[in-house]
Amino acid sequence: MHQPLFHIDVTSDNADLYQSSLKVIRVLENAGYQAWIVGGFIRNALMGLPAHDADIASAAPWKVSRQLFEEASFTTHETGTKHGTLTVIVDGYPFEVTTFRHDGAYKDARHPECVEFVQSIEQDLARRDFTMNALAYHPDRGVLDLFGGVDDIKAGVIRAVGDPHKRFAEDALRILRGCRFASELGFVVEDTTYNGMIANKGLLSRIAVERVRIELDRLLMGKDAGTALMLYVDVLSVVLPELVAMKGFNQQTPYHCYDVLEHTAHAVDGVAFDLLARWTMLCHDMGKPAAFFVDEKGIGHFYGHAAISVNIARGILERLKVSPTFADQVCLLVKRHDDVIEPTPRAVKRMLTKLGGDTQLFRTLCEVKRGDTSAQAQPYRAARREIIDTLEQTLDEILAKDEAFSLSKLAINGNDVVALGVRQGPFVGQALQATLNAVIDEAIPNEPEALSKYVSAWWHACDKTK
Repeated sequence: MHQPLFHIDVTSDNADLYQSSLKVIRVLENAGYQAWIVGGFIRNALMGLPAHDADIASAAPWKVSRQLFEEASFTTHETGTKHGTLTVIVDGYPFEVTTFRHDGAYKDARHPECVEFVQSIEQDLARRDFTMNALAYHPDRGVLDLFGGVDDIKAGVIRAVGDPHKRFAEDALRILRGCRFASELGFVVEDTTYNGMIANKGLLSRIAVERVRIELDRLLMGKDAGTALMLYVDVLSVVLPELVAMKGFNQQTPYHCYDVLEHTAHAVDGVAFDLLARWTMLCHDMGKPAAFFVDEKGIGHFYGHAAISVNIARGILERLKVSPTFADQVCLLVKRHDDVIEPTPRAVKRMLTKLGGDTQLFRTLCEVKRGDTSAQAQPYRAARREIIDTLEQTLDEILAKDEAFSLSKLAINGNDVVALGVRQGPFVGQALQATLNAVIDEAIPNEPEALSKYVSAWWHACDKTK
């Protein structure tokens, strides 16, 4: 066994979780079973980052663990007993307690066909993905670092444990996890590990799309998401082949200083840590290569690229089994990301109607426009950002005045329209929409009498054409 290097300085963010993990260890060790905290909790503690959970590895078989924790009045759940994992609830925290194990052969590039339970923490750590995660900690014995994980954390390096080809052939999801860790932690994948990713990336096609989506979501929400997209595009292209056409695609326009992929990456980093905004930025310009042409002056143009990007985005999101509501919102924002919106109440209300009256979606659209602008050529950024800020200020003024920008805000409803003689069916919706448009254009006030007169006149005009 390697000598412990030091003890973890647990930050206040992790103190409660850490104290609860010690209760788990004490239950096991009081019964004579060695136990360690393993994995991401140690990595985050060494980096001074908050941890959301802590895993425990132990020499105790899971059935013994269950009995010990139930005798200690802790709730248990049999969440992965086939692989020796029991979930224990302590102080409201769920802890996965797993028996020391060595994995058998992998036949589906994801799960071992069988596991062999062992008595050695060293054997258990040897099966893990990256050195920064192959760490164990005991409150008395300190950190156990068999593979140089502490030094790799200090250097900001992602390195596979042992042979990268073997690690990734065992579980191809580790390839995406490496890219995601690069995004979340700002680390860089070392060359041998990267080569293993490239050589085995075809195995990602065998991974369930739900697991792929989770990793992509987390990658996009990372602090270095844009850098990860640019550095590891050749790996990510297996699950996002749409990125290939964007890589190195010169936009040939004075408004842009990056190729399409670089622009997209900077745009992703240019928006808040909001999953909707980040997926929108990833997809917003995917249609540019297909729409591209060069005019007689050698300037590149992308007319209609937003509509093409919507089709591409829809395909990605459906393939990844994203919820229909989320997919619809991404596609709507992609469709509208390049729309010119004058910073006037009328123009803002017009856009709100196109967004179904969803004010939060309008704010996300403003954020999308900020991200897009931040990734354009420097001379054009300040003026465009000022307009975007004014759009949000205008929205705030509209809301403060409770002005009408959706059908629900009109002073009349469908029943009122029918009572005025409009035939039931599609004409009712058309009458309401025409009335809303007139209110937005400030042609009539949003008052019942004025709206009723407008509807009657509108229906009379329609009736003449029938």
